Order: sequence, then C-alpha cells, then structure tokens
Amino acid sequence: MTTSPSIRRSQWPVWLCWLAMVLDGFDLVVLGTVIPTLIKTGELGFDAVGATLVATISLVGVGLGALFIAPLSDRLGRRKLMVACVFWFSIFTLAVAWAPNVAMFGVFRFLAGVGLGACLPVALAYMNDYSPVGSAGKSTTRTMTGYHVGAVATAFLALMVIPDWRTMFVVGGLAGLVLLPFLWFKLPETLPAAQTAEKQEQTGFRDLVKKPYPLVAAAIAAASFMGLLLVYGLNTWLPQLMASAGYPVSAGLSLLLVLNLGAVAGLIVAGILADKHGTKPIVLLWFGLSAACLALLSIKVENAVLLNALVFVTGVFVFSSQVLVYAWVSQLFPARLRATALGFAAGVGRVGAIAGPAVTGGLVAAGIAYPWGFYVFAAAGALAVLALVAVPHAVENTTRPVPEHVS
Repeated sequence: MTTSPSIRRSQWPVWLCWLAMVLDGFDLVVLGTVIPTLIKTGELGFDAVGATLVATISLVGVGLGALFIAPLSDRLGRRKLMVACVFWFSIFTLAVAWAPNVAMFGVFRFLAGVGLGACLPVALAYMNDYSPVGSAGKSTTRTMTGYHVGAVATAFLALMVIPDWRTMFVVGGLAGLVLLPFLWFKLPETLPAAQTAEKQEQTGFRDLVKKPYPLVAAAIAAASFMGLLLVYGLNTWLPQLMASAGYPVSAGLSLLLVLNLGAVAGLIVAGILADKHGTKPIVLLWFGLSAACLALLSIKVENAVLLNALVFVTGVFVFSSQVLVYAWVSQLFPARLRATALGFAAGVGRVGAIAGPAVTGGLVAAGIAYPWGFYVFAAAGALAVLALVAVPHAVENTTRPVPEHVS
C-alpha cells in the first residue's frame, strides 16, 4: 500500500495527534492543581475523602475508555473515534466547572475520563498506521511528548488562575472544542487503507487470546501496569518521599520538575534508539536502568548537583519505559488489532496508575515511605523486565503496509 499524495505531504496528523496528547497531559495534573483549593474552602462539599474518591474515579473512567472505547477504532476508523472522544471529553470537562456538588463533580470527571482514555491508544495507533515503517519508536515517543507539555502548561495556567478553579476546566474543555474542527477537516482516515492488505473482519479482545497473542498480551499488560505504577506513583509522591528522607520540601518540588524534564529528554532519546536497535532491547534496558536508578534514590545524597542529576536520569528512563511499551505493542500487533492492543495495555496500565499512588500513600501513612517507597518502585521496574523478557521481537502475521515517508 502507498499513502495518497496529500497524506504523504501533510504534517497535520502529526501535530493533531500531539495536541490530543496535550489534552491528556492537562487531565493528568488538573485535579492536583485544584484539589488543595477545594479542600481548603470546602466548596461543593469537598474534603480529603471526597477528593480521593474523585481522583480515583477519574482514573477508573480513563481506564474504561482505554479498554472498551479505544478498540472500536479498529472497526469504525481512527478519525471518527478520535473526533467523538475529544468532543465527549470537552463537553464533560466544561460541565465540571458548573458541578453543583462533589458527587456530580466526580460523575463529570468520570465521564470526561472515559472519552479521554480512548484518545491515547487511538492517537498512538493512528500515528503507527501513518508513520513510515521502522519509525514506530520515534513516532510514539514524539507524540507522547505532548503529554508532558500539556502537564507543564496546565501547571503554569494554575499558577495564574488559582484559586479560580473553575477556569481550569473551562480552558481545558474549550481547548478540546477548538481542536475538534481541525481533527474533522485535517485528519485523514488511515485504517481502511491499512486494511487493504489484510482480511477485514470484526476485532475485539477475544483476538488477544488467540494464538500467537496470549503470552504477548499478558506480558504487555504486566509491564504496562508496572510502568504506569511508576509514572503516577512518582508524580504523586516524589516530593513527600524526599521530605521523608530529610530533604527540604522545596527541594522535593524542584526535583519533581527535574524528573519531568528528564522524561522529555528520555522520550526523544528512547524513540531514536528503539528504531535503530529494536524496541525489545531498549525497553528491557530502560526498565532495568529505571529499577537501578530508583534503588539508588533510596540512598541519601548530600550533594545537590549529584542528587538533581540522579533524579533527572531517573526521569529519562522511568517515563519513556512505559511509552516504549506502547511503541512495541504497535509493532507486535497488526493494524486491524492495533488500537485494541493499545487500549488493553493502556487500560490495564491505569490500574497500575491507581495502585501506585495508593501503595505509596500507604507507606507514607505507615511512616516507612523512605526508603521503602523507592524499593517498591525499583521492584516494579524489575518485574516489568521479567514480564517482557519472554516476548518475541516480533509476532508472526503482523506485517503492515509500508507507507512512504512524510516530508
């Protein structure tokens, strides 16, 4: 198959999928920016318990969207589903701003999460349909940099508008609505063309338990669980873990920024290396080095420069490890199953996203967050290596058409 000339020349899909990930980055941190204000003021009936429930149910919505909505794009097409999900997310994000109480706040966040949860696997599936052969790693990691850009932009927005928490959700919802017409008019469909080389048939999770996929699906699920446990656990608790180690609170906050700067650098480097040397050896190396760096963080470092360097390097490996899992999924499964497999990986991973902060929070409550929090994180990285080591470099019958390079 060759892509049409207009698709070959267009950079619109690259930027539109990247912007969809910016919305995901917004969703990652927006609750963290508004919950302190809501708890402090007690507005809408918020307290610590209500905030915890809202945060949890939001992640549940995202996980369900990834598991059950994203796979529909393998049947209906990537473009249609991405447009529908961004519209859904935008409407219910706007609704949060007018929630009358904490219960409805949670309901709207859950519904918004369902829409947004499908966007990540669909956008990554789209980029791997669209990108030149041999560039899955770079295409996936490049797209996922939008995730971190969205998170940073949302944090800066919060500095400007908080305590006006409603503005956060108005801006997030309007951003999605602004993106919609561009998705509709500038995003070409990829899937029907990609399927011309394959037998068109209905797909679903049942296909993941058919040979040769069961071992691959199980291993990917385990690694994705561990990967997002690390991402969310560290983003939620790193400042507190460092405070428990005796570092100043301000140092913990600055280290969180350093960690995420390392994440962006890691995404760029990981994609290039994965395309050059193969995704399997790089993802195994990345998770292994994540485990080593996290174990080293259990040792108190007095030198500030050395500590920042260690946290930066930890960010390089931890965050891009999970993204490399997505890149590998895109290579292991054929186009007709790509969004289903990515949705499965992302959905199971969201369980890890809930477990990471919960387990670490339990350690904090027990007063043993340092050093045991870092030991738990290191063990998660090691378990991901064990899960992935048995996965083959490639799975039979997963060849995909070779699109021409985007100029």
